[in-house]
Amino acid sequence: MLRARYYQTDGAAGGEHDLPEWLFDGVVNEDVLHQVIKAYLSNQRQGTAAAKSRGQVAGGAAKPWKQKGTGRARQGTIRAVQWAGGGVAFPPIPHSWRQRVSKKVRALARRSAFNTRALDERVVLVEALEFEAPKTRQLLALFSAIGAEGKVLVLTDGPKQNVHLSARNLPHVETRPFGQESAYDILWANVIVIEKAALDGAEPSEADREATAARDRGEPEVRNREREAAEAQAERRKARRGHGKAARTTAPKAKPEKRARAPVPEATAAAEVAPSGEAEAPADQGGVDLAAVKPPKISELSDFLAQFDSVDEVKTLKANDSRKTAQAHYDARLLELSGGADANEEDDDA
Repeated sequence: MLRARYYQTDGAAGGEHDLPEWLFDGVVNEDVLHQVIKAYLSNQRQGTAAAKSRGQVAGGAAKPWKQKGTGRARQGTIRAVQWAGGGVAFPPIPHSWRQRVSKKVRALARRSAFNTRALDERVVLVEALEFEAPKTRQLLALFSAIGAEGKVLVLTDGPKQNVHLSARNLPHVETRPFGQESAYDILWANVIVIEKAALDGAEPSEADREATAARDRGEPEVRNREREAAEAQAERRKARRGHGKAARTTAPKAKPEKRARAPVPEATAAAEVAPSGEAEAPADQGGVDLAAVKPPKISELSDFLAQFDSVDEVKTLKANDSRKTAQAHYDARLLELSGGADANEEDDDA
């Protein structure tokens, strides 16, 4: 259970008091705080900014000068955006910036803001704030006694006009009746001063009860899976090479292992490509099915054909190779094997 410092009305220390658990449960939901604070600041915008476009500025119906022959740039109207007194290219248009947030979300954000200040020991309880007349000096003396420095939020037990008037001319002090403060007011202040009577008499609202019950039930299974999936995706993104400064200092990823090659049939074993990229010719071509031999690439085809000494074998390889750029290599090899005779004539005889 969270505790807070307690002071008497005159500023004398009175020990510590327990804070109500329904409001100070120690849980801080940063996502909800971010959502509510953004909506609060957006709702403060008036949205009344406006300017005239070139179609809304009066005048400029006539063309300033003729299109050609003046030596100057062509102009269609003196109300164009590049003219002094002309319209605005993309003028602001009055609209509403309002965002709606549900009561349960606002209640959860309010509790989270209170827990943030309570965990940092910035919540102070005071016995009572009773001023007979508005006295700023008396309020400052109380702040000095309890050690409240910087921005201070004073939460009173109901509306108290004298306390409000005493803090009205202090730019770093805000007063609110307890229960009417927002999450933004709580986070704005460095120290929160609460009247003890206001905290003792407060009860959780219906929105607080519903938010507490929803938190106690836990998140639905679907939401848990979605959150786990999002976290796993974020981890995978961080683990990618080149992600952020930390990734540049890590060792490079190991190259994936090559997949095991499928077993090669005995008929095509002789046509396997050597590590250097050249196809190995079998020792005895006569016992090999040449129709199943895979020819190498064009740059290595001449060396590959030099291993065959039979015209029939070269012709068989040529018939199985449909590449047009490879035909010249086959013809040259056939010419060599035929002893100078024309390879094309031999093809015709065959």
